[in-house]
Amino acid sequence: MADGMVQGVADDKFAAVREQFEKNLSSGADIGASFCVTKDGETIIDLWGGHADPEKTRPWEKDTIVNVYSTTKTMTALVALYLADKGLIDFDAPVAEYWPEFAANGKEKVKVSHLMSHSAGLPGWTEPTDKDMLYDWDLATSLLAAQAPMWEPGTAPGYHALSQGYLVGEVIRRASGRTVGTVFREDIAGPLDADFHIGLPASEDARVADLQPPPAPAGGMSFTSDIKKAAFSNPDIDVMETRSREWRGAEIPAAGGTGNARSVAQIHTILANGGMSGGKRFLSEAGCRKALECQVEGTDLVLDMPVRFGMGFGLSGPMSPALHEEAMFWGGYGGSIVLIDMAARTTIAYAMNRMEGTTTGDMRAIELAAATWQALAAT
Repeated sequence: MADGMVQGVADDKFAAVREQFEKNLSSGADIGASFCVTKDGETIIDLWGGHADPEKTRPWEKDTIVNVYSTTKTMTALVALYLADKGLIDFDAPVAEYWPEFAANGKEKVKVSHLMSHSAGLPGWTEPTDKDMLYDWDLATSLLAAQAPMWEPGTAPGYHALSQGYLVGEVIRRASGRTVGTVFREDIAGPLDADFHIGLPASEDARVADLQPPPAPAGGMSFTSDIKKAAFSNPDIDVMETRSREWRGAEIPAAGGTGNARSVAQIHTILANGGMSGGKRFLSEAGCRKALECQVEGTDLVLDMPVRFGMGFGLSGPMSPALHEEAMFWGGYGGSIVLIDMAARTTIAYAMNRMEGTTTGDMRAIELAAATWQALAAT
């Protein structure tokens, strides 16, 4: 096929999906991208195309992977749900039960569920720091353990943009004796042969697409409040950092994951299909459905929008009117997204390298998802 052409699987009934995907590439809305849909654990759409770099010197191949920013959070949440299902984590327990140092500064009653639902009052670091902290797990987690909450935990959502991964990840490490990236690789991605990484080996660097930063930083948000500054500008989010070996190799469980739409959709078949994927049982059905239990709702103190958070995922509500009570989602800075529908047993995922100024998905993915839903409803 010609360099950058759309390739992959989408049968005739999904012609409109392929057309929309091609349109995004031809119009320049996308440079390179991947889109994947599963139903009942089987892949029904798997498309990729365009280029892996803004200069258009490398085609986006079948095995091209890319940093998906906060879509990584869904992988970290899945690891926590998996360990909770095994009895190693109790979401209702105080964080300090696993991580005694965390009780400092009035946090002794903060629950693991508060970490999972962005309501712990720790949206970022309040002590001035720089990007090197992101690569120092012990420093990042010890600063959060020592910090006082910025609001009363459990009372309001406030997006924990980078901090959530370290918070949940440290509970995972204390409860299981393994890092979040290790549990994910050994117990989930590895058994599924899924090409998603929280901590990418240097051997895979050649396959990584280069992100093109969005026109405005972090959605053009003005960091007027201390809460927003902690979430998004301490340290500053520098998209070019994702091209470094340090970023790719580190475990940054809220933002540093590397994969493509195929691997994102494939991994979340576990949740869409009651804990089963690839003929293996990963979680009980009840363990999967924990993700749908609303933990907090209201206007997010960081995102300035109405949200409903379950255990690690966004739920149906004002910010996601297309979803119903058995569906959930999350997206990453720039546009990547995953949608999981437990009732329809489907997953929809999109990953790309041309970033828009958004933190929770954008119209490129929504239009592809809408075309998919329309085609599925007609069959």
